[in-house]
Formats: sequence, structure tokens, C-alpha cells
Amino acid sequence: MKAEMFHFNGWLPYEDEKQFAEFCEQALIDSGFQILDKCEHYFPVQGYTGLWLLSESHFAIHTFPEEDKTYIELTSCVSPPFLHMKEILQEKKGVKF
Repeated sequence: MKAEMFHFNGWLPYEDEKQFAEFCEQALIDSGFQILDKCEHYFPVQGYTGLWLLSESHFAIHTFPEEDKTYIELTSCVSPPFLHMKEILQEKKGVKF
């Protein structure tokens, strides 16, 4: 296996953390990623951080409701699920990479 990493990150308009996290988790599964673990933190005042540990690397969400922003990041060492996840985010959420 060649040591190669695929990566994207981007900003989206803020969405409800719970619904967006559920959407992203299902998109990861639909893309073919294997989720090993998930860690979430809801900040006391506002905001959310979610991290999915994947057998292929990781996916993260960070929300900034006070600025109406959500930041996402995906890193993968396997191209097909990575490209599929990008397609889902572009089609369903209008993410531009």
C-alpha cells in the first residue's frame, strides 16, 4: 500500500448539531467508511465538536452557532470512500471544495 492521504475541509452554514452529526455519520457509512469510534462534546454555552475515528483515518465537525458556521474535515488513506463522501456533501449540503 502506498502511503497517501486524501483530505478536505470546509465551512458550511450552521445546522442543528444533532441532525447534522446524524447525517454525516450515515454519509460516512454510505460512503464505505468503517467507523471505529465516535467522541462528541457539547459546549455548555453553545457549540459542538464531534470526531469519528475511522479505520481509514478520521472525520470531524466543529460548530460555531454564534457565527452561523460549521467546519468539517475529512482525512482518509483510501480514495473511493473519500470521493463518495465528498459527492454526498456536495449534492446534499452544497459543500464546495
